[in-house]
Amino acid sequence: MSRSPVSEAPYAAATTADRRERPKPALIVSLLLAMVLAALDQSILATALPAIASDLHGIESLSWVVTAFMLTSTISAPLYGKLSDLYGQRPLFMLSIGVFVGASVLCGGCTSMWQLIAARGLQGLGAGGLMTLSQIVIGRSVKPNERGRYQGLFSGAFAVSSAAGPLLGGFITSNLSWRWIFFINLPLGLLAMSGLFRNLPALRREASVSIDYAGALVLGVATSALLLLTHAYSFSAAGDLWLPVGLGVVAFVGFGLLYRVERAAKAPIIDPALFANRRFTVAICAMAAMAFAMMGSLVFMPLYYQAVLHQTPTESGFMTLPQVVMMVISSFAGGAISSRRQNFVTLLLLGVALECLGLCLLLAFTSAGLGAPWFFLTMGILGLGMGIGMPNATVLVQNAVQPAVMGAATAALAFCRSLGAAVGVATAGGIMSYVLSRGAAQLPVSLGSFQLGNAEALAQVPAAQLAQVTELYRSAINASLFAGALVMGLAVVLVAYLAKRGNR
Repeated sequence: MSRSPVSEAPYAAATTADRRERPKPALIVSLLLAMVLAALDQSILATALPAIASDLHGIESLSWVVTAFMLTSTISAPLYGKLSDLYGQRPLFMLSIGVFVGASVLCGGCTSMWQLIAARGLQGLGAGGLMTLSQIVIGRSVKPNERGRYQGLFSGAFAVSSAAGPLLGGFITSNLSWRWIFFINLPLGLLAMSGLFRNLPALRREASVSIDYAGALVLGVATSALLLLTHAYSFSAAGDLWLPVGLGVVAFVGFGLLYRVERAAKAPIIDPALFANRRFTVAICAMAAMAFAMMGSLVFMPLYYQAVLHQTPTESGFMTLPQVVMMVISSFAGGAISSRRQNFVTLLLLGVALECLGLCLLLAFTSAGLGAPWFFLTMGILGLGMGIGMPNATVLVQNAVQPAVMGAATAALAFCRSLGAAVGVATAGGIMSYVLSRGAAQLPVSLGSFQLGNAEALAQVPAAQLAQVTELYRSAINASLFAGALVMGLAVVLVAYLAKRGNR
């Protein structure tokens, strides 16, 4: 292959004469606000979905509200990265925030579930740019040896937003209306847009622009088929295999075709040449694995606390605090340490190892049926690993490539992270749903008749029935955790191999 945008030596080593100044605080605040908007909308609907489904009379279409957003945000991430390399970040940022804010207003005004699904898909198109472009701007604005500090700041903001989303969504829904979950994005989005317009430099547009339309089309089809495959169990008839098999074939053929199309493209959206560097490839795989495990634990552990430990929603929300606190502390501390010592691979290995340990402990504790204090401490270990690992994976990717393709490289990282999160939630949910559906047939009553998190209602349930339901949920969530632990184990092996080949 003629082009070579990456090399085995970190790019940081080749930029000792870099004289870029630190970005303005106003720019950092605007970028953080943009990322927080996108991160919140990935999780804030978790506690509001039942109220939305009841209001819009669409309980059977509930999963598509989440799927539509994750699908379009995942597909659009690499497109924003490539276009930012061609046109600059400022116009793309204005476009993504405009789309996100406009779609948020449409979401808040929806009168049917299918209107909301369509508006959420449009909102995802904007959200894909917010997260990707925020990291690209940091990568282009700061020196390579200082990226760890700034990426740690952004990873901490992402962690807090993702974990606080369900709590904030429940508060807004209970005290105002679920529609304000979307309307609140209007003033915040306009504030971020104003700050970026004033503080983000406008880069000169390149004279010759080539856009990989074929790659964009194939990427969209292949990714859509893969994500729809993870949800196929929810909309295909029992025993009907033609839909999941068909989606699997389309996804497999699509990604194979994508490789051939991108190799021949003049300006590929996801350049296969980037993956020739093992540092780049391992860092991206590690990020996808961490996102896979993180989203699974964020979504399903609160259910475990309510269904198995019989906690209230407030108590189960409190159980996430160690994860959030440790993610924030370790993101900031890990970023500062990596910027000073430049040991990105070692810190990435430490991060994925701690996250793997946390998931293995959760798996062991759910198997043994232990009490809340054990989980409270373990969630802190999980958050510690995430906070250390994620910013260092981002820095490894950005330091491995030349400036001309940093946008595409960062977008590839964002794409794999989003894909990992989407597949992780769907895989864990599929495993849990399968175990629940098989076990529910043996229960004397339906699972829907149990009001999880309501201590007074559960007190009225006969002890024998409550014990059966509790054990079924314990088994189902325990099985779903196994997938995350397995994926993180593979990530530890990959990063350990990279660490063995070189520490910088």
